[in-house]
Amino acid sequence: MAIEAKKSSPDRGNGTGNGEVVISVKDLWKVFGRDPMQALAQENLRLGKKELQENLGLVVGLQEVTFDVRKGETFVVMGLSGSGKSTLVRCLNRLIDPTAGEIYIDGEDILQADHQRLTEFRRNKVAMVFQHYGLLPHRNVVDNASWGLEVRGIERTERYSKTQEMLDLVGLNGWESSYPRQLSGGMQQRVGLARALATEPVILLMDEPFSGLDPLIRRNMQDELIRIQQGLHRTMVFITHDLAEAVKIGDRIAIMRDGVIVQIGAPEDIVLNPENDYVAEFTQDVRRESILTANHIMADPCTIVPSHKGPEEALQAMRADESEVALVMGEDDTYLGILTMERAHSAIQAGVGKLHDGIEDYIYTDLDPVPHDSALERIIPICMTCEYPVPVADESGKVIGVVDRQTLAQAITGGQ
Repeated sequence: MAIEAKKSSPDRGNGTGNGEVVISVKDLWKVFGRDPMQALAQENLRLGKKELQENLGLVVGLQEVTFDVRKGETFVVMGLSGSGKSTLVRCLNRLIDPTAGEIYIDGEDILQADHQRLTEFRRNKVAMVFQHYGLLPHRNVVDNASWGLEVRGIERTERYSKTQEMLDLVGLNGWESSYPRQLSGGMQQRVGLARALATEPVILLMDEPFSGLDPLIRRNMQDELIRIQQGLHRTMVFITHDLAEAVKIGDRIAIMRDGVIVQIGAPEDIVLNPENDYVAEFTQDVRRESILTANHIMADPCTIVPSHKGPEEALQAMRADESEVALVMGEDDTYLGILTMERAHSAIQAGVGKLHDGIEDYIYTDLDPVPHDSALERIIPICMTCEYPVPVADESGKVIGVVDRQTLAQAITGGQ
């Protein structure tokens, strides 16, 4: 049976499959200078950032930025310093007012919101986590984390109860009475995250929240954020200059340069199919095995034989499929193990009537299916220590494909 890598990329998200758009940005501009609308004049629309600054004295932060973010999605915006990513995230809650364009949050045009409505919006729908934690030094952990609820006028007992849930979630149980000066950088960032989550925002904006942390603490915080997101499914816009961080955290990535989004896609699409040399240079050092999953390279299952069949029938099926092995399935398509041609012959000679009668002696049962979203770096050690194709299972545990050594090697080397 020929093995073909699958071409389609499944949703990587934490609840992004419903397609409901929560953030919609269209043709967004932010221009700094005396007369920013000059940049949008017809004769200047084709000018780039450098030309606008040299010719008109205008600094372009954002230029015709358009994207949607779906409910529960972690949307990462990445780029180098000066690319416009921080300007973009601040426009989303109008800490910076755009020059032109549209921003809809949960169906509401926030560019039309007056001061009162904008205040309500920031208190109730969106929360922001900055690189610098912004903790109040005279307040302890629980009071810092409950600050957003306090501003809303939530009674103390209720806000402490809700805040405690978030402190437990981010791993700060027992630190409630401590002050910021007594916490490490990573712990202070956890307080900032708990403060944002306590208000139960529709949208969580994170502007390079981990970039000031030591590498080990940073990785731990990334893992923590992924764990929390898997449970809460918040709609999140995450800003970073680190591609490895973007790939690890993001369901989709938007790469920015000079105020323009140059490519949007799932991490594997960005790395495997860069649209220009700039993106290709960004992604050249990313390890393919860290972003590709079993979903991307698995082949259809090799020969499948129900356990109530005999070894003769299994052998015939393997020969018909030109396969050296068969997956043995029990009731309800439950995966039981792998049968080889050699073991099928032995079972026939031993007079085994049905495969389920010879499970212990003739079927290899030590190879469990891997989840379909397993990164290849997790599958490599399994393939290296087992000569059989590795079964791949969906969320329900049903086997939906296999990965073998040859396909794995081709995927890692890019087919070279």
